[in-house]
Amino acid sequence: MDNREPLNLQFRHVPVLLSEVIAGLAPRDGGSYIDATLGGGGHALAMLAASAPNGRLLGLDADPAALAAARARLAIYSGRTTLVHGNFREIGRLAREHGFAAVDGILLDLGVSSYQLDTPERGFSFAADAPLDMRLDPTQGETAADLVNEMPEAELADLIFNYGEERGARRVARLVAEARRKRPITSTAELAGLVERALGGRHGKIHPATRTFQALRIAVNRELESLETALPQAIELLAPGGRIAVIAFHSLEDRIAKLFFRAESGYGGSERNQLAIVTKKPIVAAADEARSNPRSRSAKLRIAEKLNPER
Repeated sequence: MDNREPLNLQFRHVPVLLSEVIAGLAPRDGGSYIDATLGGGGHALAMLAASAPNGRLLGLDADPAALAAARARLAIYSGRTTLVHGNFREIGRLAREHGFAAVDGILLDLGVSSYQLDTPERGFSFAADAPLDMRLDPTQGETAADLVNEMPEAELADLIFNYGEERGARRVARLVAEARRKRPITSTAELAGLVERALGGRHGKIHPATRTFQALRIAVNRELESLETALPQAIELLAPGGRIAVIAFHSLEDRIAKLFFRAESGYGGSERNQLAIVTKKPIVAAADEARSNPRSRSAKLRIAEKLNPER
């Protein structure tokens, strides 16, 4: 007998800053919305409920497992929901192909879900030994193992330093390069062990491999590039008065969103003036949420509204 939970129950991605997102986007009856990083569908479920009875939602996700879980969770709203397998970097094309233009709200909830992190075979975490993969979309693209084994040592060091903000990046890259000359590095445990050796063991609560794994995940999934590509497309899709909400989980993502919102709102003398920044400072999780969902502690929510060009 198979006692495993169905996928839709396994995919427990608790939506962070849920009430703040709904308050910020203010979904309404008859509105059109896009959840461009659908995950398990938690935010989308609340957006559909708030926009009843006639609000529409387009949900995008690069991960087929997430899409399947969201489809089951959002089944009660299937008549108002369009779910598409695709990366948010293609939000403009995908939205228009499915009849979503001049929309009232867009959500970008960045990073990876608890389910993805906690599923060993996805290779995002070093908590269990698994293949070194890290792809959000396991159907395409290079894996983390490809980068670790094929990238020149200097480029690997730069990647770990720039995306992981790891001060010991050169030591990590040097030891990885030495190890891979003997045999390919293929598992999360093997890589985590090398990083730990390179950095001199564990100090404090954070595992020494944390920043290296973050850097590889960002690179494998082109996360920063995707965000930079998606934001201008998202603004073009918004109707005047429509809002965009971005939830970032590390400083690199948050900086991209902050600088983009500023540039598009005329900040610092920019000639572009199509956004009004709603959140002067990023919204963070309240104490209760931070206690009940530790992964919300690093979340930062920024919201902006598209201006009417005639004003």
